Amino acid sequence: MSGILIIPSIDILNGKTVRVVKGVPEIGSKNYGDDPVEMALIWRAENAKMLHIVDFDFSHQHSKKNLEIVKEICSAVIIPVEFGGGINSIEDAEKVFDAGVFRLVIGSLAFDSPETFKKLIEIYGSQKITAAIDVKDNEVVVHGRSQKTGISPLEYAKRLIDLGAERLIITDVNRNGMLVGPNIDLTVSIAKALNVKVTHSGGITGYEDLKKLLPYSSIGIDSVIIGRAFYENKFPCQKIWRIAEEGIFN
Repeated sequence: MSGILIIPSIDILNGKTVRVVKGVPEIGSKNYGDDPVEMALIWRAENAKMLHIVDFDFSHQHSKKNLEIVKEICSAVIIPVEFGGGINSIEDAEKVFDAGVFRLVIGSLAFDSPETFKKLIEIYGSQKITAAIDVKDNEVVVHGRSQKTGISPLEYAKRLIDLGAERLIITDVNRNGMLVGPNIDLTVSIAKALNVKVTHSGGITGYEDLKKLLPYSSIGIDSVIIGRAFYENKFPCQKIWRIAEEGIFN
């Protein structure tokens, strides 16, 4: 049994660090600080080996106003940064890679234009391009998680692999940002059926949930994205870290 990489998530909306309910800003969001760069430094100080950034302005308005912040984050930390949110063309991908990110997370584009998704993998390689599968009631949803596709997660995962994907990020939308526990069965079902690396996302409430995921590292679930549980100090060691680091970034 190998370990699972823990990836803190930084959601950016209007230049601030937020947590967005179910990944849909219209439902609601909570502000966790004015400076996403400072948050990135905090996660790095807490020994994060990778960061996951979601730009909701890029995703929902195709605004690139946060790209300078993303560039600052990539310059400030010495760990890989993956970026998701609104990539809908090769030109978009170029701009974000130019900001210094290590990997792009492609969502709706892979559904709308499989040819473009395949082309991105051909240009940048499968290590640099990963695909997000957002699931609601066992159905893949796209376009800000607002449009149903009528496709099952496993069927869609097979399509993405056929296009060249070698890593998938699986999110149960109903559990994302809700602290209600992860849908492990969903992630495991895809990892077991397909020879693909899988990142679990959504619903982690604390250490016990991580322990539930750990046995499945042997079938390809090698990483997990955690957001709200970190921001609300749901892990016992975080209180110690916060005290020890107080004032570091002032």
